[in-house]
This record gives sequence, C-alpha cells and structure tokens, in this order.
Amino acid sequence: MNILYVASEAMPFAASGGLADVAGSLPAAINKKGHDCRVVVPLYKSISPQHRAGMTPLTSITVDVAWRKQYCGILTTICNGVTYYFIDNEYYFGRDGMYGFYDDCERFTFFSRAVLEMLRYIDFKPDIIHANDWQTALISVYYQILYKYQQGFEDIKNIFTIHNIQYQGKYGVEVVNEIMGIPMYHTDMLMYDDCINMMKGAFEAADKITTVSPSYAWEILDPWYAYGLDRILINKQYKLSGILNGIDTTVYDPETDPLIPANFKAGAPSKGKKACKEKLLADLGLQEGDEPVVGIVTRFVAHKGLDLVKYILEEMVLKGFKFAVIGSGEKIYEDFFREMSFRYPDRVSVTLGFVPEIARKIYAGADMFLMPSQNEPCGLAQMISMRYGTIPIVRETGGLRDSVTDCGGEGGNGFTFKTYNAHDMLDACMRAKELYNDKKAWRKLVISAMKCDFGWSVSSEKYIALYKELANHQ
Repeated sequence: MNILYVASEAMPFAASGGLADVAGSLPAAINKKGHDCRVVVPLYKSISPQHRAGMTPLTSITVDVAWRKQYCGILTTICNGVTYYFIDNEYYFGRDGMYGFYDDCERFTFFSRAVLEMLRYIDFKPDIIHANDWQTALISVYYQILYKYQQGFEDIKNIFTIHNIQYQGKYGVEVVNEIMGIPMYHTDMLMYDDCINMMKGAFEAADKITTVSPSYAWEILDPWYAYGLDRILINKQYKLSGILNGIDTTVYDPETDPLIPANFKAGAPSKGKKACKEKLLADLGLQEGDEPVVGIVTRFVAHKGLDLVKYILEEMVLKGFKFAVIGSGEKIYEDFFREMSFRYPDRVSVTLGFVPEIARKIYAGADMFLMPSQNEPCGLAQMISMRYGTIPIVRETGGLRDSVTDCGGEGGNGFTFKTYNAHDMLDACMRAKELYNDKKAWRKLVISAMKCDFGWSVSSEKYIALYKELANHQ
C-alpha cells in the first residue's frame, strides 16, 4: 500500500512538539511492515544546512491560492528509510519560527493545496493521504471538492488525525473566497459557530478521523474536552477512532543514548540510574542525598496541570521531594518556578526554555516524573520516562490513562489520580514516596516500567489495518 503522510513538522527536520516525533517515527514503522509510507512537510528556514545538503530538487510548479498563483518548489530526501518531500516557498516558510504568524491561514492553505498538486509531478500514487492537525485539514476538503474526479486522483482515501483539538484553524468567512478559492456554495463544509473552522472541514470531508489515544477519542465527545467541536464529532462517531501513539525506541534507548551520563539496561538499571541521578543533582546544583527527585519536562501552559503543581509544590519540597524542571510558556508559571528555585535553590532547579540534553538527563536521572495534565491527547513524556526507569505520576486522562496503570492494582507501572485536585495529586506523590523508601519494591517497579513496550510496532499495525479497511486491501 502507498501512504502519503502529511504534517506541518517532522523529526529530524523541524519540531515543536509531539507531532514531529510521530511524523518522524510512525512512517518508518509502517515501511518496516512492507508498505511505502512517504512524508510531506514544509521547507522551513530552520531546517539545518546539513539536512538541506542531502535534498534533491525535483521540480518547481505554481499553486493556486484563490486568485493568486504562487511558486512551489518540490525537493526530496531519504531519511531512516523513509522518502521525505519538502514544499518550498520562501515567502511562506522562509521565516524564523513555524507558527504564530498573521497569515498562517494562507500559509497552510498553500501547503495543503501544494501537497495535492505535487501528486501530478512525483512518481507516487497514494492509496491513502493521512493528514494531521488543522494545518493540513484542507487536504481532504480540497480533495472532495476539486480533485476527486480528476485523472490520476481516483480512489484516494483520506484520514485526518487530531493531535490536539484545542487548535482548530478558525478564521473569518472572507478567507473562503480570498485565500482558499473554494466555491461559496461549499462554505457549509467549513462553517461552524459563525466562522470558518478548518478542522471541522476535515471532519466532514475525511473518510476516517483518528486521535492519538483511545481515551481521547471518547473524551472529545464531551464539551469539557472538545473546545466546541463535540456537537459535530458526536455526529461523526461512526468514523472516529483512537490509536495510542508510540515513541522511537532507538532514539530513546538508555542502553545506547549518548546524551546521558551512564547507560543502563532494563534488567539491571540500578548502577547506571544511580550515576545519572548523581550527575543530574551535581549539574543542576541540587542537594546530594537519597530523597526522591521529581522530573517535570513540559510546556508551561494551563492544561498541563501546572495550577496543581503551583498549589502544592512548596508542601512537597518540605516533605522531602526535590524537583528538576525544564520548560517554557506562560509568564505566570515561569515566574512561579523561578521564584521557587530562588527560595529553595538546593531542592528546586528550573531551566527555562527547552534544552534537549537537559531534558534527556532529567528523564534518565529523576526517580519520578510528574504529569498532572488537565487534558492530554496522548503524551509521550510519560512513555519516555518509563523507558528510562523514571516512574510516572499522572492524572487519568487521555493517553495518560491508556499508558499508565496505578501500582495499587495488577500490572502497575506508575501512580495515578482521577480528579483534577491538588491534594489527590499529592496523595499519589506520597504513595510513590512510600514505595520509593522500600528499595527492593521500587527496583522491581523500575524494571517493570522499563520493560513496557511503547514502540510503534503495535500501533503501526492498527494504522495499517485502518488503511487496509479504507483501501479494500486484504
């Protein structure tokens, strides 16, 4: 089967979040099962000269953006056994940063249209186009309205994956005519709550809708999680399903990872894990000793549950926890963590920004990993932390519920709490600390967590089954 995987970012070329990890590892896992999955991303300015040096220009074309015709270069390279295509336009993508510009609607409208136009010029006819998040939502809309009956575009099926329903691509009605070039009588496909909603358009036009965990698939039918889209999704349940994301287990491998101070195996983590912890404490200026170190690697935004952390962190410090925090985002949280690090310099370390090397050292050197999210479509950090023997403490929501099982029951690999409440979170942390003090039981839990399989093998099979169902392949 031929699959064209379309995303606004992909590792190792451009990344701002979990989507890049998925786009950089799922296609490779699908290809290992005997299919041909190729990836399309924009050619951002931030893509390194080393990566650009390996790219081969294929052709240049023009793409319609409403009444304008815009230049589009098409380049290709092969990375990790996967063919990547890059859509080049200096005006749209030759900027510092990937998102957050006044004309994002026009930029990603161009990108969506360019992906379909590209199919005329490359030697690849997909059975499935798999689009991700609002930046590529117009692909299925354009296919249904403009391309479905054109020669060479017959029988292509469209899948749309929601990585975070909060970001929907909402704009004024004028963009239909001025930017998208879609006939006005098709406006209903995109209209929702008196504005144009690109994600809603994908829900209407795509053959299947997926999310990044089974729990998130049913959570987004609830107004609490759906950011207004629950009404349309309830009507589209027949094509909605959830498949849990995986992680690249070759990149995140404590046995070979060059970014951590000492490598260690799942069956015998104690010595290497201890060395990683000692180096982490030294590097971050934290007090030496055997008290549990809690890692937090996150964006500083409200839905990550940081209000709970704000409420309880000082109490946890006084109860004997140490914290290694890295992230950036809303000023209220940056100021809070900065203040805590000033007040407790030997017990709270905060790194503002994102430094991959420090994040990896926290995954490997911390004892526990805190993710009290208000909502979490999937979350990869809890999987990475378990891979490095760092026990997750999570709220039961979305992918956290699907990947972490509380130690109070059978097959536990972490600690969970249900309600969005700071003292419930504190209770889970105290239960973790109690078990941590029992070194034999804690070591057993660490080994059990490290042996959990969060690779792409199982999830890629589920995607392939979905592709086959749509394409009628046996």
